[in-house]
Parts: sequence; C-alpha cells; structure tokens
Amino acid sequence: MTTVLVTGATGNVGRPLATLLLNAGAKVRAVTRRPDLAGFPAGVDVVTSASAGLGGADAVFLNSRALGDDLTTVVKRARSEGVTRLVALSAINADDDFSLQPSRFRGDRNTEVEQLAIESGLEWVSLRPREFASNFASMWSAQVQAGDVVSGPYASASSAPIVERDIAAVAAQALLTDDLNGRKVALTGPQAFTNAELVDVIGTVLDRPLRYQEIPPETARQHFVGVGLPAAFADAYIAYLAVTVDKPAAVTDEVDTILGRSPESFASWVADHRALITNQQRG
Repeated sequence: MTTVLVTGATGNVGRPLATLLLNAGAKVRAVTRRPDLAGFPAGVDVVTSASAGLGGADAVFLNSRALGDDLTTVVKRARSEGVTRLVALSAINADDDFSLQPSRFRGDRNTEVEQLAIESGLEWVSLRPREFASNFASMWSAQVQAGDVVSGPYASASSAPIVERDIAAVAAQALLTDDLNGRKVALTGPQAFTNAELVDVIGTVLDRPLRYQEIPPETARQHFVGVGLPAAFADAYIAYLAVTVDKPAAVTDEVDTILGRSPESFASWVADHRALITNQQRG
C-alpha cells in the first residue's frame, strides 16, 4: 500500500486529493494545524506538521503556501526518510518574472517548489495549473452579492480556469503511478474566457443580469490595497492581466489525456458553488 503525505490538505486541491487517494487504496496522511476542524473521511490519518508525517511515506504532495518556510527543509528531509516521489503544486506562470506572479505575494513559491522537486534526486512531477475556478469567487462574490455589476481591470484579459477537483485528480495519478514522472504538466480548463465572459457565465448560471465593468488599473490597485491585500500583489495581478489582454489563454489537453475525460467546465463549477458566490443556500 502506497503511503502519501498531503500538505495543504484542507485546501481546495488538498482536500479532494486526500479523498481520491483514500478511495484509490492509498494510505493518506493529511497535514493540518487544526485536526479538530479537518473533517476528513474516516481512514485519513491527520498529522499537524509535514515533518511529523514524512517517516515511512512513499510520496509527498508539496503545497508551497502551506509549507511556508518549511518547504526547503521538508524536501531535503524527504529522501532520508524513504520518500521516493515528490509531486509539486506549481503554476502555469512559474517561469515568468516574479513581478508577473501575483500568487507569490499571497505565499505561493511556484518556481521554487518545482525546482526543489526537480533537484531532489527523487522521482518528481510538477503540476502547473492555470487560475483556479475558486479564485473568481473570492474576487467577485462580494460584488455579486451587492448587485449586478462586477468591476475590475481589463475586461478582455483572458484565462482558462481549471476546477480544483481536476487538479486533484491529476495529482492522484502523479502520486500513485509512474505515468507523469519527470514532467511539468500544464493544466487548464476546457475553454478560454475573457473577464467579461466569465461574469456572463456566472450570470447565466445564477439567472442574473450580471455584467463586467472595466475600471482603470490604478482604481483597481487602490481597491486591492484598501481591502488589505499587499500592494505588491495588486501590482503583480494587474501586470499579469495586462499581458493577457486580447491574447486568448492557451488551453491544454492534459486533463483529457491523463484522466480520459474532459475537464470540468467553469459553468459546472459555478452551479456547484453558487452558495459560495451568492452567500445563499441552494433552494
């Protein structure tokens, strides 16, 4: 039986990943600082730190934000503890300049986690997803709850958001099989959208006349800083969007190839998470 240590186990990728691994017959160790609130299925072993779960693990799912300052130490210790495989959660823009990596300023170390896995001497896979579908709920839900206008920069900026369950499903394949060893896997949803089109999708699913209203980048920057986000994040996010204006986001077929099915659509994700967006329970 394969033993897998999942860091970031209560996150949008880690939680479904733990369940998928368990259902596949793996022994799962889930890292969380609040085991009393974890709510994992029976059979998942909860540990309060990655270091506590390394011994005897065969594979480790590396979430750099969850690991924080322990990232390098955990990777270095993995080999001596008998780990044979590392699967890194990176991002599609991991090769870009840091000024174009907004999630970096929220704690992600996409470039470093990939490089550490590659240089570890262990089997490795790096998953490089595009924007998570849930990102748009966290950015826009307050505005959707307040009215029918979603304001933001660059209405024509493009993305191909991927549903986190699909990332988790590919991660499970990477952790339990040899199929993806030594690969940087670019993961996207099935379709590219502009910001305006994404709001249209949300409006269609919710049966609301939602529309995207483009505002100047500096106004958007002031808003981000005003709600407590780092100025560096605001600058990187706006710069990241700017380079995608009028440039349709690339869509890959990796989910189809690896899982033998199409990736979940953004509309399907919205339908499943309408309460998260509207703050209302589904009727």
